[in-house]
Amino acid sequence: MFGRVFMSNFRHISLLSRVWNGPNRALAGKQAEQKMVAILKNKFPQAKLIEVSDVSGGCGAMFEINVIAPEFKGLNTMKQHRMINEALKEEIKDMHGLRIYTSVPDS
Repeated sequence: MFGRVFMSNFRHISLLSRVWNGPNRALAGKQAEQKMVAILKNKFPQAKLIEVSDVSGGCGAMFEINVIAPEFKGLNTMKQHRMINEALKEEIKDMHGLRIYTSVPDS
C-alpha cells in the first residue's frame, strides 16, 4: 500500500512539473493553439471554422475547440467529438481539460 500511495503522489508531482517546467511548456499557450489549428485544418480541409483557444490563462493546460465542418454531416455529436479527439490525441495527453464544440455548416 505504501508503494502505491508513493507512486500516486510521485506521478502527480511529475505531471505538475511537466506542465510548469518541462518540455510541454514550450508548446503552451499560443504555440499550442497554432499547432492544433494546423492539425485540425489537415484533418478537416473543408472546415468553415476552426478555432482553438487556450482557456487556462496561457499555460497550455486547458483548451476550447470549435470546429464547423461538412465532414461532420450525418454524425452525432459524440462521433464528431471523437474525430477531434483522435486528430489531437498526442496533444491531449498533456492537457488538463478540453472543451469541444462541433457542428455542420449551414448549406
